[in-house]
Amino acid sequence: MASLGDIGVSALINIISAFTFLLAFAVLRIQPINDRVYFPKWYIEGKRTSPRSWGGVVGKFVNLNIMTYFTFLNWMPQALKMSESEIITHAGLDSAVFLRIYTLGLKIFTPVAIVALLILIPVNVSDGTLSFLSRDLVVDDIDKLSISNVRPKSYKFFVHISMEYLFTFWVCYMLYKEYNRIASMRLKFLAAQGRRAEQFTVLVRNVPHVSGRSVSDSVETFFQRNHPDHYLCHQAMYNANKFARMVRQRNRLQNWLDYYQLKFERHPDKRPKTKRGCLGICGKKVDSIDYYKEQIKYLDKKLTMERQKILKDSKSVMPAAFVSFNSRWGAAVCAQTQQSKNPTLWLTNWAPEPRDVYWRNLAIPFVSLSIRKLVISLSVFALVFFYMIPIAFVQSLANLEGLERVAPFLRPLVEWGFIKSFLQGFLPPLALKLFLYFLPAILMIMSKIEGHVALSVLERRTAAKYYYFLLVNVFLGSIVAGTAFQQLHAFLHQSATQIPRNIGVSIPMKATFFITYIMTDGWAGIACEILRLKPLVIFHLKNMFIVKTERDLEKAMNPGGVDFPEALPSLQLYFLLGIVYMVVTPILLPFILIFFALAYFVYRHQIINVYHQQYESAAAFWPHVHARIIASLLISQLLLMGLLTTKKAANSTPLLIVLPVLTLSFHKYCKNRFEPAFRNYPLEEAMSKDTQDRASESEIDLKSYLADAYLHPIFRSFEEVDLVEVRVDTNPNPNPNPNPPKQASPSPTPSELSSPSPDHDHHDEDEPSHTVQHYEVRQPHPIYQYELEQPHHVYQYDHEQPHTAYHYEVESPSNVYRYDSEPHYQYYHY
Repeated sequence: MASLGDIGVSALINIISAFTFLLAFAVLRIQPINDRVYFPKWYIEGKRTSPRSWGGVVGKFVNLNIMTYFTFLNWMPQALKMSESEIITHAGLDSAVFLRIYTLGLKIFTPVAIVALLILIPVNVSDGTLSFLSRDLVVDDIDKLSISNVRPKSYKFFVHISMEYLFTFWVCYMLYKEYNRIASMRLKFLAAQGRRAEQFTVLVRNVPHVSGRSVSDSVETFFQRNHPDHYLCHQAMYNANKFARMVRQRNRLQNWLDYYQLKFERHPDKRPKTKRGCLGICGKKVDSIDYYKEQIKYLDKKLTMERQKILKDSKSVMPAAFVSFNSRWGAAVCAQTQQSKNPTLWLTNWAPEPRDVYWRNLAIPFVSLSIRKLVISLSVFALVFFYMIPIAFVQSLANLEGLERVAPFLRPLVEWGFIKSFLQGFLPPLALKLFLYFLPAILMIMSKIEGHVALSVLERRTAAKYYYFLLVNVFLGSIVAGTAFQQLHAFLHQSATQIPRNIGVSIPMKATFFITYIMTDGWAGIACEILRLKPLVIFHLKNMFIVKTERDLEKAMNPGGVDFPEALPSLQLYFLLGIVYMVVTPILLPFILIFFALAYFVYRHQIINVYHQQYESAAAFWPHVHARIIASLLISQLLLMGLLTTKKAANSTPLLIVLPVLTLSFHKYCKNRFEPAFRNYPLEEAMSKDTQDRASESEIDLKSYLADAYLHPIFRSFEEVDLVEVRVDTNPNPNPNPNPPKQASPSPTPSELSSPSPDHDHHDEDEPSHTVQHYEVRQPHPIYQYELEQPHHVYQYDHEQPHTAYHYEVESPSNVYRYDSEPHYQYYHY
């Protein structure tokens, strides 16, 4: 068990590590060569194009302005300048609410820490019970600050019970205020949004099979019959995962072709060569440009055949569809009601926003989802208990005294001063952190196998699994395994009747391990987050060996977003530790307060300058955070009741029985009062928004606006969705509508926000009889023409060389779709 000296060694190591990371970040961020690593969000949004530099060629890589090194800490006040409303506009509501969780921790634990340190610590120290216990029990000075130091049957337990009531009421009060505030922010955020595809669209699954009728016809017939006034259109889902893999392969080939063409343009006297073998390192040498053109031509033919196969094969059409309505009110009614007398058919939910769709899982049959969830649940259960083995090993490192008594031959190895302090104070939390490093990625794979169709849901489900894992292994596992190792000699040499007493005394002592864990994971770990060491190294390696085009540069610079599957469970674990130990061992609270303050500061900087969220769920994760904080309160209350039972406090323990009942009642009230705002969309709000649209825009061609919102990737160009900017044109006249849809915003748009510089310094009209959408993609592809006729559709694809215009036409009884897009590629060379 870690002593005060061991905790001091751990604190010294982690403080030095955190300071080193922060100092390295302050220096690295002002170097021009690292600008895209530490300010990628501003590059992605077009607010930043290049860093300022001095000193010619060298100045493009290294900051030669000496004065900037004396103001390298100015990033700290910059991180606090942007207001919450500006953060919502700049980064989204998800990011703003994520930051509010850290401020909630500060609001909860700051007054709790003050009261606990002023009242509970003197009460615990005054008894000195641990000084008179059997020497078989392993204790330390820090344990004398905990409830374990109070003698059995003491009247002082009434103080602890009173504090538990007081702290519980305070936590519930802050949770209520926060839930109310976040629910209001969510409704305001949704109300302020302009017209968005997901507001009018519903995901329909488990469409019943009707003999002689396609899924598309069944969907259209059902919704025209049951929603005749509001049904607008729908888009079927296809099992096109193989096609998507081929598209990604084609993109890689096209990227290499772009690279070699650029290389040839710079050196026209020498044609680039490559080898045909594996990874271009073996085989016969051939002309690179001709080789990749041939590969793309061959793959284009395979793509066309695969596309035709998908469209012809009825088995490729999944029993699901995205159904769009002509009003938000109509979509809300459909999404939030039962559609069929058979509750297992025609299942409707709000469609995720187009960026949030996880297309691969749309091909999973609905009937297999229950089986998948069962298999994954069993797998997660097995994984949790499999990790008990390394957790127990970590705890053996944290409790060397217990092992020494059983295995005396280890004593010379671990009794050497600094080595012992390092083994007990720093190594156990570091080893635990390493064991947990790959776990979120494994759990994400499991969540994908479960079949969720939205990225936001995938991350929330992964976060739930990770939290349960931390609860069982890191919290409960550390207590149980640590107590067993720590008091091993007492368990072996005392009667069984004494074991509950020893456990009751020992559980508060695990605060020493959690203090070292907080310093390693919450201090040094958060400081390492702002340094972004791994993305920094990867970016420069890619820049040297992989980056050939602008697309490569964007991928190398891609910062991702807040890592919700890992960040949220870890954050909830700190709430759990603080709530459980606020009465049991209050000395832990200052360490948690430092974590919340440092993490808030770091993540605020990252959200403003680095993270670029892939989707926006409007804080849909908050109800889960609230529920787990409530669960932490219940665990704290049950643990305190167990401890008082072992202390023979029969007179005071019954007073705690009513507290869990009150806590659950509060949770139920909050769930009924606020959670519907995170699950449903009020019909009143939907009607209000529809009325505003009709009043502000007299002519709205909503069908054209929604026509390609959830267009399946098989109908897009070979460059795939993320590489093609779509421009919808439904006007047969050459003059565009000068009045585009208005986008409401509660605060200044991102374009009005300026990036902090380091010191180095579709228009709508009346719907025509034939809707036309046009995509153009300029690529140096060969000429191909593909035609596919079906009973209800004609698909035609024209590819022209050298600056190719792609024309896709989809002809149906009522619509002709034509797609245009023009990406303009620039090339970078490093």
